Amino acid sequence: MAKIREIALAFPAAVPHLGRVLRGVADYAQQHARWTFVLSPETFVMRFRSLQGWSGNGVIALIDTKAEAAAARKLGVPVVNLSGALRDAGIPRVMVDSQAIGRLAAEHLLECGFQRFAYFGVRDLWYAQERLKGFIERLKQEGCQCSVYEVPSGITDRQPWHHGQQQLARWLKSLKAPVGLMACTDQRAQMVADACRRIGLDVPGDVAVIGVDNDEITCRFCVPPLSSVSRNSGTVGHEAAALLDRLMSGKRPPNDDILVPPDGVVKRRSTDVVAVDNPHVAAAVRFIREHVGESFGVEQVAAQLPVSRRYLENRFRRHLGCTPHQYICQVRVERAKQLLADPERIKLKQIATVCGFNDPLRLRLVFQRVTGTTPGEYRRSHTAGAEKLVVG
Repeated sequence: MAKIREIALAFPAAVPHLGRVLRGVADYAQQHARWTFVLSPETFVMRFRSLQGWSGNGVIALIDTKAEAAAARKLGVPVVNLSGALRDAGIPRVMVDSQAIGRLAAEHLLECGFQRFAYFGVRDLWYAQERLKGFIERLKQEGCQCSVYEVPSGITDRQPWHHGQQQLARWLKSLKAPVGLMACTDQRAQMVADACRRIGLDVPGDVAVIGVDNDEITCRFCVPPLSSVSRNSGTVGHEAAALLDRLMSGKRPPNDDILVPPDGVVKRRSTDVVAVDNPHVAAAVRFIREHVGESFGVEQVAAQLPVSRRYLENRFRRHLGCTPHQYICQVRVERAKQLLADPERIKLKQIATVCGFNDPLRLRLVFQRVTGTTPGEYRRSHTAGAEKLVVG
């Protein structure tokens, strides 16, 4: 029987996405190894200086400074790094593919119809630079430009939390709406949403915002709820544990980082928009999406605008390639698909009401016309992956 190995977890498991990494590590250990885990009993994160003289077998750590990297190399046991803060810490590393994160965020905003883009990041964190690189490269493939605003990392006593708010607001005011904006983390994205609210910019109407990490607390309490790229943290943890297991068995470390692809965009209200330059179409789209649960038709939409129904019909065809009625049906069906994939299995009658349909039969008819499948068939084919679906 394999001996029990003692593994130190030198990262803050209380951080939501790192908590998911911890579950991935634990899953690997339960399936493939006999490990016990050591965490710091009192501090937020275990530092390598506290491990000096420790008799354990390996460490999974978040190494974000050169001093920690040097201390890790002196420890004398295999170490796997989870952090992308440094370009090269000289420690075997497993991390999410940050360039792929940037590309995924760009594709999401492109699908929303944006033609103007912006990025808010941190200039001295390597992973933020990689996310910016992926974001810009994907936009360049579509011939799109990107406005970039970067700040230094870290908050010190000399730099309070509100430092830089005026500069951020000035930059946001300089952007021509509508614009799709990626922030390097959910926390930075929330800063953008807060700044937009203070200076009178609508999110997502003027600025659609997407972050990274899918931190449930940050995303849910952001106003409006924040769309985010999910890091696939459980797989990161599993792969980090597998690499540590190989290193403790005497295998050579890989020459390159092990990169785990992100597992998708979790769409919430902050990017729930279709970007169009025509102000009347944009206003109509906003009204439809904000009142999707109510019973209304094209006449009620046109009544909100200083234009005729015929004008609105023409402009919808030109900018969105469909009529206002078709767009209303698409938005209602989009909302129904989200609810059908919910693991709570909401009743069709309730879904019909929430989506603005008079009854389940009308929901079924419109749903089948738009998607080619029935609500029941859609639910059966999507409930297996429903745990990944979050709707704001």
